[in-house]
Amino acid sequence: MRAMAKFGRTAFGRLGAAAATMMLAASVLSTGASAAQPEPWKVTLQDAATPIMEQIRWFEGYTLIIIALITLFVLGLLIWVVVRYNAKANPVPSKTSHNTMIEVVWTIVPVLILVAIAFPSFRLLYNETTIPEPDLTVKATGKSWFWEYEYMDEAYADVPPIISNMLQEDDRAERKSTYNMTDAEAPRLLAVDYPLVVPVGKIVHVLTTSSDVNHALAMPAFGIKADAINGRLNETWFRAEATGVYYGQCSELCGQSHAFMPLEIHVLDEAQFEEWVAMSIDDPDAAQDQLLKWQAEAAGIGQNVAALSAN
Repeated sequence: MRAMAKFGRTAFGRLGAAAATMMLAASVLSTGASAAQPEPWKVTLQDAATPIMEQIRWFEGYTLIIIALITLFVLGLLIWVVVRYNAKANPVPSKTSHNTMIEVVWTIVPVLILVAIAFPSFRLLYNETTIPEPDLTVKATGKSWFWEYEYMDEAYADVPPIISNMLQEDDRAERKSTYNMTDAEAPRLLAVDYPLVVPVGKIVHVLTTSSDVNHALAMPAFGIKADAINGRLNETWFRAEATGVYYGQCSELCGQSHAFMPLEIHVLDEAQFEEWVAMSIDDPDAAQDQLLKWQAEAAGIGQNVAALSAN
């Protein structure tokens, strides 16, 4: 009886710990402890942070299935031809020069496959290019070799422009030491000194342009890529569904420092965003310090969740 009671207490204890871990994990997801960035040996697209990226990931999996089936079918035909029609198995080759049914099939089937691919791609293209009524408009200007962000709405007119440069190694080491961050939380060649900040769950209209050569704003987790061309305004949009830190890069070859022109976007809950806006108007450096503290706090929660899960 004592053994059973002990087993019961242990089992309930483990269940309770698992429940606590799950609740803490949910808290981490809501605070955005993890960051979206490239990972070693990863062969799939980054996890979706927006509805558009969810559609892109679905479309990628859908077309991959079609490609795999076609590849296996062609491979099967090749193997069948090699085995069935080699010189030993078929010493007298066929002199057939035409087969109407085969001609019809290999014309109609590819057309049907293209139609099956076309309709989902048209839907995705429409959703990407049709911009809903925005909650926030940001102008991103590519420069050699950094980004400048401006909030275009009247409500945020007093927020000064954000000049965003890649974080140098000395500054990155100082940030890791000051805020107790890991390499993943201050990634090399991706972290910046002053990032773009937006609220979660809001439609952000992005205008892109350049002050010199051509650049391109690309954020893989959001499923967006827009050319930034001098003398022209392009546009795109996103709605981040989870708080966190997201990384991208300039994806248009723009000169010697093209590889050192990253993008970093912090997605905050609405209350934190408004607090950051108020601080940015008075003291951008203090606002950046608070932003990094929030990031470090969320990362610390994530580390605790990982430790609990391991136990």
